[in-house]
Amino acid sequence: MFSSYVLRIGSIILATLAGTALIAHGQDAAPPSVDLYSGQNQPEAAGTPSSEPNGPELPEISQLDQTFSKPKSLGKDADTLRVHVEWRQLKNRIANDPAVQIAKAYAQAARTDLEKRSRLRAYYDIYYERMSALANTPEIKLALQELKASHQYLLGQPRVRPSPTPEGATPTPMPSGTPAQTKPGHKHKKKFHS
Repeated sequence: MFSSYVLRIGSIILATLAGTALIAHGQDAAPPSVDLYSGQNQPEAAGTPSSEPNGPELPEISQLDQTFSKPKSLGKDADTLRVHVEWRQLKNRIANDPAVQIAKAYAQAARTDLEKRSRLRAYYDIYYERMSALANTPEIKLALQELKASHQYLLGQPRVRPSPTPEGATPTPMPSGTPAQTKPGHKHKKKFHS
């Protein structure tokens, strides 16, 4: 048993020495100086300009900044969602702004509908002005302009009757020429007896 153990260790040592000798011989195989440019044109001297370009034309740094600073579009729905998320973040940042809170409280304290709509217009001006000042992308600024326009459009009431004439003013006269007509058959109702 002892002799087989010694035999195994001896064979391991012999294999290690043989591997080391092969590696050392492999290092000696390469010549000390290798000419990489043999059979090719020698590069021109550094002082003379090259007639061939050094490579493809590279864009300017500003062009690279514009290219990589724009987020890539993932589709219409994803872009809409991204703008909505940015709008919500701006809305949360503006919620505690003192000028916005004062304008909102002032609009809610209005006594008449006309007065409230007027105050809400001023509130939306302040509200969207603050948000667009904090917005950092053109897409979100455009979305804020559209939201402001839609909010202010809802405040207009084009089909509301004009307010009554104030006292002391003369009412608009009715055209005289045709009397008001009554529908026939409304004066007398017929009763059916069964």
